[in-house]
Amino acid sequence: MFELYLPEPDHTDLLGAALATTRPAHALLELQGDLGAGKSTTARALLRALGVTGAIRSPTYTLVERYPLADGREAWHMDLYRIAGAGELDFLGLDDDVASLWLVEWPERGAGSLPPTDLRVELRIEGAGRHARLIPLSDSGEGWVTRLREQDQLRVLSVD
Repeated sequence: MFELYLPEPDHTDLLGAALATTRPAHALLELQGDLGAGKSTTARALLRALGVTGAIRSPTYTLVERYPLADGREAWHMDLYRIAGAGELDFLGLDDDVASLWLVEWPERGAGSLPPTDLRVELRIEGAGRHARLIPLSDSGEGWVTRLREQDQLRVLSVD
């Protein structure tokens, strides 16, 4: 586990960028937290750092937004808040072979229908900033957290 205090909004963007530059080739990243905790902000910063240009929309109503990546694959940003159950994911046409990165908000609503999670990022508002807890859930996730710990810009925000 790796914990960070993000006192400024720019630090949430920094976390997203660091997640992008250290990510494994294929990964599922869970973004958890209350409304307004920074899930979409983190995802948007991660996608920007991966070279996504143009509008990066919140998938609150569309459930999934797909973004082409330089490797010819896609990153999928999903917001499952509005689904009633995991069975509804069958209608989205999700194919594991197309996406190399899954960014999933409210993942508990898709439990059992999503690929295994590599890294969970729990965000919460704390004072004027945000607190982030990064929890690896696979060997790939462990490596991801190890690479994140080596990032100088994150090391200074660490509360471990």
